[in-house]
Amino acid sequence: MKTTFAFAAVAAFVAVSVPAHADNMVFSSWGGTTQDAQKAAWASPFTEKTGITVVQDGPTDYGKLKAMVEAGQVTWDVVDVEGDYAAQAGKNGQLEKLDFSVIDKSKLDPRFVTDYSVGSFYYSFVIGCNADAVSACPKTWADLFDTTKFPGKRTFYKWSAPGVIEAALLADGVAADKLYPLDLDRAFKKLDTIKSDIVWWSGGAQSQQLLASAEAPFGSIWNGRMTALAASGIKTETSWEQNITAADSLVVPKGSPNVEAAMKFIAMATSAEPQAALAKATGYAPINVDSAKLMDPETAKTLPDQQTASQVNADMNYWADNRDAIGEKWYAWQAK
Repeated sequence: MKTTFAFAAVAAFVAVSVPAHADNMVFSSWGGTTQDAQKAAWASPFTEKTGITVVQDGPTDYGKLKAMVEAGQVTWDVVDVEGDYAAQAGKNGQLEKLDFSVIDKSKLDPRFVTDYSVGSFYYSFVIGCNADAVSACPKTWADLFDTTKFPGKRTFYKWSAPGVIEAALLADGVAADKLYPLDLDRAFKKLDTIKSDIVWWSGGAQSQQLLASAEAPFGSIWNGRMTALAASGIKTETSWEQNITAADSLVVPKGSPNVEAAMKFIAMATSAEPQAALAKATGYAPINVDSAKLMDPETAKTLPDQQTASQVNADMNYWADNRDAIGEKWYAWQAK
């Protein structure tokens, strides 16, 4: 659950949240195979090295994070969030400044470093398809919006974030270098044409389930989820045509009870070897520029940072500046 979800009563989440103690810290992410991989690549070696237990929690919930900070009852120490959210939350005073005397940012892709966040991994929205369930898979965003050529349900990311609006505009013929500022009216008009055929996914695991079950045999999905789906034995097809790129970020909520441990954890998670290990496990690209040399070339060439021929970079700064306004229109459109 994300951006606009209500801030449930503070007492409610405090009661169910995982407590943090001096010898442990809490990491919240999106669940499913990605968080499993983060646990294996980051948390387990971190615990082995420091003796600090990393309690897993999630899924990440922006309403919950904000309510924690405002109530002074923060139980998450490091949170995996979307890049545009990180930029906005830092500006709004909801995050701790990162300690770059602990975190070595000299090897991190500078596109994904701010005072309050560093990249977690680098991903693309791609067109994914369960090839066992359909006679043909869509290759382009225009295909995905073509219900005559490709009848049936298709799945898209539910929340107001970079990805779907860009896909709609690209499908409607907008050039990749003319996407911003986003023409929301045009995007919603295009989305209207397939609205009754959309099944929304709210988390990565759900997107995999929708494709695997063929409830929605194709759609817009994070590339790493397609990697995991293919590894499960399902015959899949992934189209990288105009793949829309973005990055997750690691942040520390303001008032984290274990800030020192959180900084050490982020330092570990963004170092070369753990980033390479996560990339191998998930299909998402590493943020550390030294990680690629630690990976076999066959794996490295399948990652988003190698799919640049027709890549479209989502503008995180634009989204950070306009996130609330876009979200208001996005959810009003969904509710119609």
